[in-house]
Amino acid sequence: MDCCCRAHRPDMALAFFGRLLRTGLEADQVVFSTLLKGLCHAKRSDEALDVLLHRMPELGCTTHVVAYNTVIHGFFREGQVGKACDIFHGMAQQGVAPNVVTYNSVIDALCKARAMDKAEYFLGQMVDSGVVPNNVTYNSLIHGYSSSGHSKEAVRVLKQMTSKGIIPDVFTCNLLMASLCNNRRSKEAAELFDSMAMKGLKPNTVSYAILLHGYATEGCLVDMINLFNSMATDCVLPNCRIFNILINAYAKYGKLDKAMLIFKEMHKRGVSPDVVTYSTVIHAFCKMGSLDIAMDKFNQMVDMGVRPNATVYHSLIQGFCTHGDLVKAKELVTEMRNKAMRPPDIKFFHSIMQNLCMEGRVIEARDILDLMLHIGMRPDVPIFNLLIGGYCLVREMEDATKMFDDMVSYGLEPCNNTYGILINGYCKNRRIDDGLILFKEMLRKGLKPTTFNYNVILDGLFLAGRTVAAKVKFNEMVESGVSVCIDTYSIVLGGLCRNNCTGEAITLSKKLSTMNVKFNIAIVNILIGAFFRVRRNQEAKDLFAAIPANGLVPNAVTYTIMMTNLIKEGSVEEADNLFLSMEKSGCSTNSYMLNHIIRRLLEKGEMVKAGNYMSKVDAKSYSLEAKTVSLLISLFSRKGKYREHIKLLPTKYQFLEEAATVE
Repeated sequence: MDCCCRAHRPDMALAFFGRLLRTGLEADQVVFSTLLKGLCHAKRSDEALDVLLHRMPELGCTTHVVAYNTVIHGFFREGQVGKACDIFHGMAQQGVAPNVVTYNSVIDALCKARAMDKAEYFLGQMVDSGVVPNNVTYNSLIHGYSSSGHSKEAVRVLKQMTSKGIIPDVFTCNLLMASLCNNRRSKEAAELFDSMAMKGLKPNTVSYAILLHGYATEGCLVDMINLFNSMATDCVLPNCRIFNILINAYAKYGKLDKAMLIFKEMHKRGVSPDVVTYSTVIHAFCKMGSLDIAMDKFNQMVDMGVRPNATVYHSLIQGFCTHGDLVKAKELVTEMRNKAMRPPDIKFFHSIMQNLCMEGRVIEARDILDLMLHIGMRPDVPIFNLLIGGYCLVREMEDATKMFDDMVSYGLEPCNNTYGILINGYCKNRRIDDGLILFKEMLRKGLKPTTFNYNVILDGLFLAGRTVAAKVKFNEMVESGVSVCIDTYSIVLGGLCRNNCTGEAITLSKKLSTMNVKFNIAIVNILIGAFFRVRRNQEAKDLFAAIPANGLVPNAVTYTIMMTNLIKEGSVEEADNLFLSMEKSGCSTNSYMLNHIIRRLLEKGEMVKAGNYMSKVDAKSYSLEAKTVSLLISLFSRKGKYREHIKLLPTKYQFLEEAATVE
């Protein structure tokens, strides 16, 4: 019977059990324990329960705690927590007292189910019953708290454990280290690791793997390799998982040369790479465009008897698609199908095409559509939307329109988003009339315009300076019941300000305030600029001062608007102080901001101040914009104080004196 159970054949064990009974031999506790263990191991716990509650008493065999432990553990393994707990509670009625193994089984299962309150309840019941918890008990609780992100509770249990005189073992330390590393606290995990030796505990391979992974996750590559090198001193042999952690870390941070040194070291030490190792290396080479090397590793992998999985194929297919070898990509898809592997789905190709379109490589993205058709994959609406948007991005509106027509010819119905993308393309390319025609076509087809559709049209009309038409369209949007979002208000307010309707923008903003519309920082920036534009400077300053009270944080645009207008009104020192407070707040400057400030200072004749900000441009490794250089040359070509002040500029820019002379 024991052999049958070990061979995962509980049916044969039951047959031998029947034969045993027919021979008249007595079935003792050992026989029943073997049978129960076999049934539970085969996930037939219901049958085991029947044996425990009925067959054992019928045959005169007393039920005992070991039998109950086996069945309870079996139900926990099958995920039937409630049933296992019911059996636990039924033990007392049968006069069987739970022991430490019983309680540990219940507590461990509850911890894995993250029912920590119930686990703590059973711990209390365990102690009250006079059963002493051991390492296994506390390790289960520590693991439960750690895996659910409650590291403080895990530490509390550790302290409780040691206060009871129970010495933590390596497994306990590993659990706590894993919890710390998962919370990006690898330094604290390292302190715990170092303390293990002082407690007479020898870190094992798992201990090293946990801390190495913690270092890798946080980018502490020097600490990671130092720890790896210390394994030899501690006589702990690295396994495949250890090497995988190192290789993945170096590959992730772009240090592929070091990753390959570890890969070679792995071979030297006689550790065979697995599918994870090859997958990591192949993905890294594909990402950097070294597809020949990636294929060499793929072939090496096959020769070594390591079966490539879908992740490996996906990395290669993505690499060849991204770098233009669609023939090879198609071969790999066919190879996957021949191996009965599920080929990449449409989302996979969508992701690749999206990256290409964002880089302006829309023709290559279009070629992937052809690949999809060749392998029998039917493109969907999001695929066409992506390509239409890609062509709009590179200002190829005729190709975008053709893609729209191709979409219809494939039997796909353009959606609101499709129209929105194409209308946006027309508007951004100053073809607002074409956008309006398409908007009307969308209405004719019975599609209800969305907030996005209206936002696109409004933005286009304001950009084209057609303010009256934009206001009509905005009123139409409101009256039709389409949701007006904060972006809509931002477009309208910004559009009014750009088209010399600042007063209307301020009036609208006050109306929105009475409607309890919560402004974002973009709208606040627009309004600050609007107040300055109509010379209501104090209101602009008051609005800026109220930003924190409204739960917002000023950004670089906010500071640019404030500083340039302060300089314009002659409050140069105030502008300087604002710049210092911006730096203290952690808000980063950008090239546009510094160039704008420099131009305003030059226009006000503040050459020394302008020179200071030009030095900041150099410190940030930015460049002066063409408009800034043009203004400098223009100013220093004049006779008088500006020519004399050129020496106040940083030495790097004193070449402008020659340029001004030439002019």
